[in-house]
Amino acid sequence: MAKFKKDSVVGTILVAFSVCLVCAIVVSTAAVVLKPAQEANIERDRQTNILAAAGLLQEGVSVEEQFESVQTRVVDLRTGTFSDDVDPDTYDNLRAAKSTGELSSSFEELGTDDIAQIGRRENYSVVYLIYDDNDNLDKVILPVRGYGLWSTMQGFLALEEDMTTVAGIGFFAHGETPGLGGEIDNPNWKQKWEGKQVFESGELSTLSLNVIKGSVGPDTPDAEHKVDGLAGATLTSKGVDNLVNFWLGEYGFQEFLNNLKAGRA
Repeated sequence: MAKFKKDSVVGTILVAFSVCLVCAIVVSTAAVVLKPAQEANIERDRQTNILAAAGLLQEGVSVEEQFESVQTRVVDLRTGTFSDDVDPDTYDNLRAAKSTGELSSSFEELGTDDIAQIGRRENYSVVYLIYDDNDNLDKVILPVRGYGLWSTMQGFLALEEDMTTVAGIGFFAHGETPGLGGEIDNPNWKQKWEGKQVFESGELSTLSLNVIKGSVGPDTPDAEHKVDGLAGATLTSKGVDNLVNFWLGEYGFQEFLNNLKAGRA
């Protein structure tokens, strides 16, 4: 068998190849071994954000235990009713929106009504319901997303049982400017959403919730329908306003909320 000198070109190539091969095996093995833990962390993070948006996240209690009170369902956004066509445990809203055919709308369907700038809207969406001890609906939590200044902001909007009062809002993914648009993560700003009214006079038909420029004061007309804008982040504020109005409008969950309130979902 031919022998190669360690400092020869062939020897150097063989050593480099061997190191790369070993590293590839180590990385691949680690990826396989760690995948279950990574998936568990992703699921725990999702559950945490859902509970936090509804104002139900408790310290000192495991997220998994708290999430047992949350019922996960799939809604057909075309009919506003619950659906068993897809599995809520494996269905991915974003992946479905990027697909074609049965799972998503076309670009033409949304057209100029795409104020959230999402391009395509999934036809099915996973929603989260919370019931009280008497099996009465307490809160409904809706996934929302839309474009801000630099990124697509993804989060959850929670409504009280009347379907028109905001229980909370939270974003789990965005790329907005820290200290400006990034203030959508500020607990003080998120708290300003609590108790705001989404629709006029409690009727689930006329949207009236807006993120305004400036602050909402005690003398602001219709203050219950307005949320403070973010200082120095006009486009991010407008993006949040747009995404909320899109997902609570006719292309989003409006028909579902009406059906749920009337017991027709």
